[in-house]
Amino acid sequence: MIQPLAYVHPSAKIADNVVIDPFVTIHADVEIDEGTHVMSGAVIFRGTRIGKNCKIFPGASIGAIPQDLKFDGEETHTIIGNNTTIREYVTINKGTNASGATRVGNYVLLMAYVHLAHDCVVEDHCILANSVQVAGHVNIGEWAILGGAALVHQFVHIGKHVMISGGSLVRKDVPPYTKAAREPLAYEGINSVGMRRRGFANEKIAEIQDIYRTLFVKSSNTAKALKLIQASFPPSPERDEILAFIQESDRGIMKGYLNK
Repeated sequence: MIQPLAYVHPSAKIADNVVIDPFVTIHADVEIDEGTHVMSGAVIFRGTRIGKNCKIFPGASIGAIPQDLKFDGEETHTIIGNNTTIREYVTINKGTNASGATRVGNYVLLMAYVHLAHDCVVEDHCILANSVQVAGHVNIGEWAILGGAALVHQFVHIGKHVMISGGSLVRKDVPPYTKAAREPLAYEGINSVGMRRRGFANEKIAEIQDIYRTLFVKSSNTAKALKLIQASFPPSPERDEILAFIQESDRGIMKGYLNK
């Protein structure tokens, strides 16, 4: 149902049961799948693809060109998955030639005033609380939660099942399954509450905790810790994921425990 006071470009592809409220603007080369509701004042720019059963709240801006001086008008996209909620005044910029798209997964919640810059990837089930600001080329793994007003530096990688405290300055990569807080950002333990809610067995949580104790508490440097983890823990999907994340980190990972 498209209200007569909305503007929808004739070339936009809108599924039959999409609801578009008055004063929405939808540009050319936009696709919106069934069950999605776009509320008053939202603007959907060229190259945006929105999945099923999403909720786009008033004032959201999705798919605008990047705030990047290298962008030269290339045809790129913004891709939003299914069952994702984008609250008031969220801004999501489209990709550049670097990756071709900015991507937001399924069942994601972006609270009011979140900004996602160009070429970001936000995987399934993430929550970004109010006013989280994410610079370009950031990857956020599934089930990650970022507290309100967190600021994420460009090219940072945040692992899956991470919990980051509100107001944090995220300048370094944050390995999976951890909690991060303080300034500068530091390891504050593993996200055991989140993992229990998602069905992790107690034995698996204990294994992950022991791995991070070896990394952040027992060892004097990262290279030594990685060798010790490989020698001390049998291969498992979680162990191997943690090792690969750290080994592939370009920016380096956050600090270990700081003095209290």
